[in-house]
Amino acid sequence: MNKVNNTVLLIARILMPILFIVAGWGKINGYTATAGYMTSMGVPSFFLPLTILLEFGGGLAILFGFLTRTTAIITAVFTILTALIFHTDFAVEINQMMFMKNLSIAGGFMALFVAGPGAFSIDRLIKKNW
Repeated sequence: MNKVNNTVLLIARILMPILFIVAGWGKINGYTATAGYMTSMGVPSFFLPLTILLEFGGGLAILFGFLTRTTAIITAVFTILTALIFHTDFAVEINQMMFMKNLSIAGGFMALFVAGPGAFSIDRLIKKNW
């Protein structure tokens, strides 16, 4: 892979997880409210720690290029599931946009799964291709 491709993959890994890191941090700080919202949507609140781990921890993993392919595909599946669980009430206009946003994000993570983290990553530093 050439330097331009590696640089673009680094930029992608910086941009893609911002939403997840911020959302995970928000769930940590608003744990009780988030658990209540999940329950109201039919999702048991015991999934909240896993959600935080994926959003916050997985976001940091993508950012630093650690376990990149594994984290990217898990995050893609998670993002599609959240679209299907939380954003299918299309009578509420914002849900249409959130649904499409989630699908777009999932597509980006699938592309990262295929491309890998690039040279500027912990994965490449420790020579792991997960």
